[in-house]
Amino acid sequence: MLKLSKSVYHYRARKDDRATEDKVLELALERPQEGQDKIYARIRGEGLKWNYKRVRRVYLKLRLNKRIKLRKRVPARVQEALVRPELPNETWSMDFMHDSLHNGRKFRVLNILDDYNREALAIEAHLSIGSRLVTDILSEICRHRGTPASIRVDNGPEFIATALRDWAEQRQIRLQFIQPGKPCQNGFIERFNRSYRQGVLDAYVFENLHQVRVLSEEWMHDYNHRRPHEALDGKSPIQHRLAHPAVGACSHSGVQTPSPLPIFTEQELTLSQS
Repeated sequence: MLKLSKSVYHYRARKDDRATEDKVLELALERPQEGQDKIYARIRGEGLKWNYKRVRRVYLKLRLNKRIKLRKRVPARVQEALVRPELPNETWSMDFMHDSLHNGRKFRVLNILDDYNREALAIEAHLSIGSRLVTDILSEICRHRGTPASIRVDNGPEFIATALRDWAEQRQIRLQFIQPGKPCQNGFIERFNRSYRQGVLDAYVFENLHQVRVLSEEWMHDYNHRRPHEALDGKSPIQHRLAHPAVGACSHSGVQTPSPLPIFTEQELTLSQS
């Protein structure tokens, strides 16, 4: 029988990690985006001699490995008055809408509007719309219509993305962001969204995206050519533009230039004036 003292037989580790815990927690709170390796490198950079295993043990003990994904911060936005532009292509508005097919699969719709005469420039329905697709859609519109001076948007991830910012900077287009939680600051497109939802999204049950696109195209043609608008003296957007043929498109310098607006066929012009 071995004669061992109780202090040896019932040995308890006497590790004191309080200083390490305080330091690791301090660094984690200062820079929550950095992980264990960065914290260890900072500790060694400050001259502390704690080894990697000790820092890892404390890091796991504090449960810092189970991070909560932080929401992306939105920079402060300045409220700007919602005024009707005096020229086409002076200000566009765009916004997303959501709905689902009959099988429950969700899809998104990107609406783009010219604030001058409330003309719908695009209604694009896709299962997923990222910032790259947004820039492709805008480029196609600009190709045959011209470039706007500014585009009013909310703070959605597709609109604050680097791809859209770089696209706008290359074309000297100003992205006009509304304040978070203030959709009324983008009132033109919000009013359009309501009409589109009542006329299409809430009026039909869709089996596939093709049906959404066909019905949206038919509705947009009627909206632009025939639907009277109170803000346009009872005229449709196209009728209002045809009634002001001398007005050119807005350029970035503020000078009126010939507008590369779409050329309509004789049949379309007859329909819009009837």
